[in-house]
Amino acid sequence: MKADITKALVEEHQLILRMIGLLEKNAPQTAAGDYRNWQFYLDGIEFIRNYADRYHHAKEEDVLFKALVDNGMPKDNSPVAAMLMEHDHGREFVRTMEAAVKEAQAGRTDVYPVIAENALGYAALLRDHISKEDNILYPLSERVLPETMRPGILEAYEVAEAQAPAEIEERYRTIVERYEQE
Repeated sequence: MKADITKALVEEHQLILRMIGLLEKNAPQTAAGDYRNWQFYLDGIEFIRNYADRYHHAKEEDVLFKALVDNGMPKDNSPVAAMLMEHDHGREFVRTMEAAVKEAQAGRTDVYPVIAENALGYAALLRDHISKEDNILYPLSERVLPETMRPGILEAYEVAEAQAPAEIEERYRTIVERYEQE
C-alpha cells in the first residue's frame, strides 16, 4: 500500500475552512458597521499568515508541488502554476484587509466595506482553491507520484512541521474555537 502524501494537507484544510467560515459570517456585519471586533480580523490575519500560509502552504509549495514538478509536471501553465498564483492572490487580499483593519482601528469608518470585500474575496478564493486541491490536485498527486518519492515527501513535511512554532495547530485551533463560540 502506498504512503498517503495528502491526508495531512486535507486535514489542515478543515481548520482553514473553519476560519474562512468565520470570515464569511463576520464580514457582512462589518460592512454594515455592526461587527467591529478588529482583534478578530488581526487574529484571522495571523492565522492565515502563520497557519495557512507559512505552515500549510509551505508544505504544498516547497514539498508536494516541487515533487510534482520533479516528477514531470510542467512548472508553468499547469495545475501547480495555477495553485501558486492563487496563493499569491490570497496574500494580496490579506495585505489589503490588514491595511484597512489598521485604518479602522484608527477610527476610519469608511474602510469597513474594504475589510469585508477582502475578507470575503479571500474566503471565496480559498474555498474554491481548497476544493480544487482536495478534489483534483491531491488525488492526481496520489495517482502520479511514485512510491520511491513518498518517504521523502513525508520526511520533508516533518521537517517543515519541526520548523514551525511548537503547538501551532493547537494554538490556531483554540483561536478558531474561541471565535466560533462568539
